[in-house]
Amino acid sequence: MEKPDEIEKLIDEISFRKSNSKNYEKMKAEEISKELRKIMKFEQESFKKIDEFEKTQQNSDLVQYAKMICKNTTSREIAQLQETYLKKIDEEYLSSK
Repeated sequence: MEKPDEIEKLIDEISFRKSNSKNYEKMKAEEISKELRKIMKFEQESFKKIDEFEKTQQNSDLVQYAKMICKNTTSREIAQLQETYLKKIDEEYLSSK
């Protein structure tokens, strides 16, 4: 069985992402694309870990909390990245015409 410390560590890692957001407006489209891939990979890995915790944890409230903050945090960051990415692509495409 996993220790409660492991899921708490994951929650801290997710929370750190939330508090450590970057200024995507200053990035180029290529950089934003890399960031988008990173957050999507982070989301997938986090949900895999949460699924494992779901099988082994006694504290289902903590597992549900981890799911909730992971979903909310990564969804918000992905939406922000997508919006900025689309703006950057439009700017670069329209300026090259």
